[in-house]
Amino acid sequence: MRKYEFWFVVGSQFLYGPEVLQTVEARAKEMAAEMSGALPYPLVYKVTAKTNKEIADVVKEANHDDACAGIITWCHTFSPSKMWINGLAALQKPYCHFATQYNKEIPNDEIDMDFMNLNQAAHGDREHGFIAARLRMPRKVIAGYWKDEKVRERIGSWMKTAVGVAVSRSMKVMRFGDNMREVAVTEGDKVEVQTKLGWQVNTWAVGDLVKEMNAVTEDEIDALVAEYQASYDVATDNAAAIRYQAREEIAIKKMMDAEGCRAFANTFQDLYGMEQLPGLASQHLMAQGYGYGGEGDWKVSAMTAIMKAMGEGGNGASGFMEDYTYHLVEGQEYSLGAHMLEVCPSLAAGKPRIETHHLGIGMNEKDPARLVFEGKAGPAIVVSLIDMGGRLRLVCQDIEAVKPIMPMPNLPVARVMWRAMPDLLTGVECWITAGGAHHTVLSYDVTAGQMKDWANMMGIEFVHISKDTTVEGLEKELFWNDIAWKLKAI
Repeated sequence: MRKYEFWFVVGSQFLYGPEVLQTVEARAKEMAAEMSGALPYPLVYKVTAKTNKEIADVVKEANHDDACAGIITWCHTFSPSKMWINGLAALQKPYCHFATQYNKEIPNDEIDMDFMNLNQAAHGDREHGFIAARLRMPRKVIAGYWKDEKVRERIGSWMKTAVGVAVSRSMKVMRFGDNMREVAVTEGDKVEVQTKLGWQVNTWAVGDLVKEMNAVTEDEIDALVAEYQASYDVATDNAAAIRYQAREEIAIKKMMDAEGCRAFANTFQDLYGMEQLPGLASQHLMAQGYGYGGEGDWKVSAMTAIMKAMGEGGNGASGFMEDYTYHLVEGQEYSLGAHMLEVCPSLAAGKPRIETHHLGIGMNEKDPARLVFEGKAGPAIVVSLIDMGGRLRLVCQDIEAVKPIMPMPNLPVARVMWRAMPDLLTGVECWITAGGAHHTVLSYDVTAGQMKDWANMMGIEFVHISKDTTVEGLEKELFWNDIAWKLKAI
């Protein structure tokens, strides 16, 4: 993971004299340094910008610095907004307008015109906000006192989303074979995706993977198996199956790292030369922050990697998921999510078990090893990126994950059970109406608000299914969205 940082750019002007500018700079440095200790990424003071050139120069520098994941602006004094036009128009990084002020209270005895001239963020931030609105720029506006914990939490949340943008724009996905035959939703326009989201999605032959697998040494396998044993409970006597998964994981990781790929996809319909579909291998790679998509679903693969990077510590509790079946008992309506083999252990409530079972689908010569566990309880979201033809739509649904209401002793896969919002049946109708896929990314760490911000930064449509959503309301929203996005494309 690249070490990201954010730049603090403060607006002012020469009208107030050098002493005021020195005070503004000193306060800005103090604020950046103090806030950095409470934020997930460093906030670096860059400049108190007073001219068109200073603003344009710092934007140009930010655009070309890979470590800079976004800029946060604030106008301590009044900063005439025409000087910001050239810089903001050229900005290619995420942008947050922080509307704050240095002092929390108005000092009754001290306030005079000198105080007013120095502490007029209420004036400056409105002028600054107008020009971004006039330029119709995607941005996040956060208002509040800079020392307040809730304000810092909102800035931190935005930072994680901006890192998701940086990861997206450098995303490379390795596809082993094509997607599952005749499936519609896993298709998509790779040129459009690279244009809008930055993803490079290309195919590598399964034969190349088999060649790399054959080059893996026994010592490499021994080391990885020891890592499995330290991380998971081994509940199988089939050591050969575990070693074969380790061979697959090592080979896949070597190929991805050599190409700079953060995500991969495969399909059980194309295992030429392989004994087993990667199960444990895919799960352990996801635990390290790589994205995965089953059945060749490269869109969910990339989204998994992006949402992992947006989560806690830069590799949060997010993973590839699939809606499998429902529990439709009245008053106890739940979805059961799982997959044949590949659910990330970051979603697990306890220590996962390595088990080996027959897989009755695909071209497996031998029984694959996989991690089996129950998912955590708690609030979460499921997210699906779909290609609507001419535009991309991100569908996000709020869910409440629960401890599975039954043990399901004969189900040999990892599983998560949840209540869909606003309720199961309405949620299903809304999801289907919006065109959401059967593959999703389930996340306990990333919020719907962050995904909305991410979609806004990437310039794509966002649809949110929440506790307040109705089918009728969603149908109207989708109707107006369709018109708006078609007009936008003209």
